[in-house]
Parts: sequence; C-alpha cells; structure tokens
Amino acid sequence: MPTSAGSARIRFEAFEIDLRSGELRKHGLKIKLHQQPFQVLTMLLEHPGEVVTREELQRRLWPSETFVDFDVGLNSAIKKLREALHESAEHPRFIETLPRRGYRFIGTVDGGPPAETRSPLRAPAPGEANLAPLEQKKLGASATTKWRWMLWSLAGVTAAVAIGFVLMTAVKWSGRNLRTATPIHIHAIAVLPLENLTGDPTQEYFVDGMTDALITDLAQISSLKVISRTSVMRYRRTQKPLPEIGKELNVDGIIEGAVIRAGDRVRVDTQLIEASTDRHLWANTYERNLGDVIALQNEIARAVANQVQARLTPQERAHLLSVDSVDPQTYELYLKARYLWGKRDEDSIRKSVDYFQQAIQRSPNYARAYAGLAEAYVVKLDVAPQEQYSAAKAAARRALEIDDDLAEAHSALAASLFWYDWDWVGAEKEFQRALALNPNYAQAHQWYGQLQHVLGRRNWSDEVLRAGELDPLSILPSGVGWYRESGQYDLALELIRKKLELYPNAPSLYAELGAIYARKGMYQESIANAQKSVGLSVGEPEYLGGLARVYAMSGKRKEALQIVEQLTVLSKQRYISPVQIAEIYAALHETDLAFRWLDRALGEHSPALVYLKSPTVLETLHSDPRYAELERRVGLPL
Repeated sequence: MPTSAGSARIRFEAFEIDLRSGELRKHGLKIKLHQQPFQVLTMLLEHPGEVVTREELQRRLWPSETFVDFDVGLNSAIKKLREALHESAEHPRFIETLPRRGYRFIGTVDGGPPAETRSPLRAPAPGEANLAPLEQKKLGASATTKWRWMLWSLAGVTAAVAIGFVLMTAVKWSGRNLRTATPIHIHAIAVLPLENLTGDPTQEYFVDGMTDALITDLAQISSLKVISRTSVMRYRRTQKPLPEIGKELNVDGIIEGAVIRAGDRVRVDTQLIEASTDRHLWANTYERNLGDVIALQNEIARAVANQVQARLTPQERAHLLSVDSVDPQTYELYLKARYLWGKRDEDSIRKSVDYFQQAIQRSPNYARAYAGLAEAYVVKLDVAPQEQYSAAKAAARRALEIDDDLAEAHSALAASLFWYDWDWVGAEKEFQRALALNPNYAQAHQWYGQLQHVLGRRNWSDEVLRAGELDPLSILPSGVGWYRESGQYDLALELIRKKLELYPNAPSLYAELGAIYARKGMYQESIANAQKSVGLSVGEPEYLGGLARVYAMSGKRKEALQIVEQLTVLSKQRYISPVQIAEIYAALHETDLAFRWLDRALGEHSPALVYLKSPTVLETLHSDPRYAELERRVGLPL
C-alpha cells in the first residue's frame, strides 16, 4: 500500500505529501510550501470529496486567541497551495472553491479513506451528498482509521506550532504583531518580488513597481541593510525555502507579499518572516484607491521599519511620512518605464526613455520621472557621449531642482560628471550625497568605488565590496576587477564560474573569461569564450571588440582586422567607442594607429578614458610618452 504508518505519505497524481517531514513533492522534487497552506492541504486530504467549510478550517487552524484576519489568512493559504499545485481557481484539478462555503479536494487520493467509512466533519447540508467525485480509491475501515490517525498525529505537532505564528499571513491594521517568545532582531532584509494576483500578466510592471518602491523606501534607512532589486528579482516564482534564500542573500528578515489590482482599487498583502526559521513575525493587508498607491507604499515601509525596530534619523522618519503628489496615469507611465529600465538590455532601456518622457510630458514637475530618465541615459550606450551625458545631466539637474532628496538623481549626475566631464570633485560630492540619502544604493557604491579607483585611492575596494553585499547576485562578481588587476587570475576565474551557475547565458561573463584566459596565455580557451560572448549578445559591438582583442593577442591578425572593419561599418549606424578600436590596434602593436583613435576618443570625451591608469588597459602603450600626455589631458592624478 502506498500509504502506511511507516512511510507517512499520501499521493495524488504526480504529487506526494510527506506528513513526517511536512513536505510536498512532485515527481520526487521538493516544492516550497509554508506550513500554513500545508496544514490546509492536510485537512482537505483527510476528507477527499467532502466540503470542508471555512468555519471548520477556522476552528481547526485559526484559534480565536491568534491575532489573525482569518479571511485574508485562508485566502492567502489557498492561493499559495494552488500555486504549488500549479492550478487556478478557474480551472481546479485538486481544490474546488464553493463560494461562501468552503473548499473540497476533488483529486484522486492514493491511500485516502473511502467515503462510506469517513467520519464527517459535520452533518452534510441538503443536496450536498451528490457533489462528491464519482470515483475514489477504496480502503477498508481499519485502513481508514489508521490513515486518519497517521494524518493528524504526524501533522499535529506542526499544526500546534503553526497556530502560534506560522499560520499568520495577514492581520488587520492594529499596530500588533504575532505573539512571539523572543523580540524581533532584524538588521538585514530582502523584499522578495511581490506576487501578481491580478490574473493579468500585463500588470507585472505594476506589481514590480510596488516591489521597487518598497525596496527604495526601506533602503533609505541607514540602520537597515536592504538587498537590491537586481538580486531579489532572481527569486521571482522560486520554490526555494526561505531559510535557503536568507542564507544566499545574507539577511535575517524577508518580506513576502502579493498585489491584487481591480480597476482603481489596489490591495497588498505583506508579511515579515524570520529568514533562518521561516517564522512569521508580522503581516498586514492594505487596500487603497489607485490614486493613493504611493501613500500605501510609504505606509507599508513605515510598518516594516516599526516591526524590525529600525533606528530612524529625523530625516528618514520625515521621508517615510512624505508622499509624492502625482496623478495615477503619470505614475503608471513611470512604473512601466522603471520596469523596462530594470531589464537593462538596450531595447528595454530605449523604451524606458520613451515612457519616462511621456510621464514628464504629462506631469512636468514629477521629479522621479526626471531622475529615472537621467539613470536611463547614463546606461544607454548606443549614442555618442555628448548626447548621452548631456541629456542625463539635464534630467538629473531638473529632478534635483524639484526635489533635492532623490538619491537616484544625485547618482546619475555624479556618473555624468565622472565619466563625461571628468570632474572628480563634483562627482565625488554627488556620489556622497546619493549615498547619504540611500546608504543601500548598490549601484552608487559600485560607481563611487570606480571613481576612487581612478583617483588612486587605496580603499576603493571597500565601496565595491559593499556593493557586492547589497547586490550579491549581480552578474559580475565584485571581486573580479581586484583579482584581475592584481594578477590573481585563477581567483577571478573561480568567481566568474560561480556566477555562470546563476547566469549561464550572460555574454559579459564569457567576455570576462576570454580576457582573463588571454592574460594567462590560454588562447584557445580565450577565443572560445570570447566567441560565445559574441554569439549570446547577437553581435553586440562591445563583445565584438573583446573578441578582436583576443584574436590580436593570440596572433590572429587577419581575424582581428576583419572585426575592425566590421566595427567601422557599424559606427555609421550607431555609436562605437574609439577606445574599442584603439585597444585592438594596441594589441596588434600598431601604436600610431592606436593613438590616432585615442585622440578621437579624447575629442569625444569617451568615458573609457577614465580607466587609462588601469594596468590591464592598453598596457602595450604605457611606455610611450604620448600615453602620459593623454592621462594629463584627461586630468588623471599623477
């Protein structure tokens, strides 16, 4: 028999529930399921084919002494259970909803008790008997007794613990958290992607925007470490257990939640969980009109800050109380722009610029739209530097005229002053201001670390490593640059290989592998990885240039020059940095041609020139007096 007291397992179709371990598996693979929905499933499986009413679920699993909004808690548990079983309320395979009554397990249970021997939860309602499924596996009376005893005796301990705090998923706003024996100590937190429960995949931008806003609000609290958006988005629809996620991100608290949008109404369910134990600490449900969604976001951030007992400065407290005034249509355009910007590919960034501009056109005084536009231009690499950074500076300065407390605008302005104006003092001032406003801004830490490196500061790696702590799952490992420049190539390779486990199709990682293998003299491996980067990027100029440099270093002169011709043709269609071509000629030891292209780069204020002092950039030219003169004209420190 599949189910026995020894195995404590119940099967239905491809799924198997293990009552001893409290686990749900499909085809032998563990599926993430919190204890609350697990207990609901357990109760439904005890009575397959019968209606289990909401009242019965409440009595068994939501005792009156628990501070819980039962409706929200049950709805959340059923939602998570359906997600784990890959079904929907509209087309159920296992869990049927009977509106205003309860739920029924309609799947075939392998090892479940037959209808005639089950003791009912209650007397059946009139007309209810013929609602049961027509076919079910049959067991004898003794097997039925054993099955039910096993189901609840093994699950009982878990249920008892769960009742206290794990069953909690949402409480009505009362300023209270679940009763816990020990105080909450959360110093580092990750906001996992909020789930889109609208039933409309085109609303992903809106739900992601809510996640983004919550991260941004919490990130401005200096006493709290908040993981960046880039890293947490890796956990969208993940089945990983929360303790594992907490360990990977090095946090002790996790925020989970879901968003439902119906017309002009928005509802957000949020819960705070202790990462190491999967213990639910606090939850709440918020509902507002679309026009009040920014106030809703701020309220959630304040509640989380209160629950983790974060120390707030007067400025941080004031920020969490402030609310942007913007019409809903403008905010929707802004969220669409942010959603596209977060993808970071050229086409998405180009589209994000259009949406930011639409938001500005609709609301000319919306500072965040200008800040977003500035950030988009900073990473937009298919236009000439003069156009790119002039637009970025103009948008950033306009944002700061309206609101001087936007970290994103200060960071975008700093990047423009750094890479284009070569104004080291001005750039440092703006980076410091950005990080004062948002200490958890990983991108600003990364860029500021690069500025300090260019200026020859010994502590530049501190900022880069801090960026890595806040964005641990970013594509390029934070230590690669340090190992590469110090000649520790094997350590750099090790870091990149680990990242490839997360990002197996990232062209930047293969390009980095190609460059490092070339420095080790392993040209066969170098060329193979550089070629892969070109293939994955569909011929992006950045990776074509990298392949050409590898060809040149390995003695494949003809192949390198063919790519130079290809880049020259491409330069008539889009911007190609002259530094890319200069690097190829330098690797070919064509010194005069390399300096000719570097002179052109100087005239364009190419951002790549700020890295002239790096020991791994254009190293064949370092002994030429013209190189020192080039460094002087860029303004690099001696």
